Amino acid sequence: MQENYPQKPGIDFILKQAFFYWNKTLVYQLVFSAVYFSIFIAAYFYIESRFGVYNQLSNAFLEYFKVGPKGAEVLNQKMETIKASANFTYATFGVLIASAFLYPLNLGFFQIFRKIDLNEPVEISDLFVGYNGLNFFRYTSYFVFWFLVFDMLKPTFVLPIFWIMITLFMAPLMFFQNKTIFEGISLNWKALKMFFIEILVCTIVAVLFKYIGFAIFLVGGLFTFPFWNAMIYSLYKTIFTEKV
Repeated sequence: MQENYPQKPGIDFILKQAFFYWNKTLVYQLVFSAVYFSIFIAAYFYIESRFGVYNQLSNAFLEYFKVGPKGAEVLNQKMETIKASANFTYATFGVLIASAFLYPLNLGFFQIFRKIDLNEPVEISDLFVGYNGLNFFRYTSYFVFWFLVFDMLKPTFVLPIFWIMITLFMAPLMFFQNKTIFEGISLNWKALKMFFIEILVCTIVAVLFKYIGFAIFLVGGLFTFPFWNAMIYSLYKTIFTEKV
């Protein structure tokens, strides 16, 4: 397959398309969030019961809030001590495993959105297509690679944002076109250079809408949390044209 880059689409068209896919799949958005948070929260409590790291971190911050700015030095020392511990390493690794396990759940939405385009019936099982066969190992290994790079770039602040932008389309490129990581990053970079404003604006909207449900409607966040996938698919479908 190869990709063609059509004339620049309007941002309003991309947004309307993303909200169309999201609105058509509200039931699946809820199922996604219920499965995702159930597993992640269960993993979180298990990790905390084993290593107690997050309780130590919260206690350190609570003490800092009581003392105020004068306690900044003590807080930094405690943070360094906690982060240097083996338990912190184990806890971080545990969260990474849980996140990697849940990542293929996102691929199910691309299957669902494509079925909507083709007027094919959608089933709950489509949401779990990312776990079929070798797909699971392919997508989880990609997520681990993505996270490790992101984690290394975090101290720079700007580079993590850049890393997110040049890997934005990796999931649909891997899912629909079987692209490797480096092929996908190359295509992401070309798309980013040509559609930077469109991608930037839509990414900001997706992030805001993704979490606004929790901030305003609380439970409504279960519907808005997976919206990110609809925006990525809308951008991917508009920017990339698949040809056999």
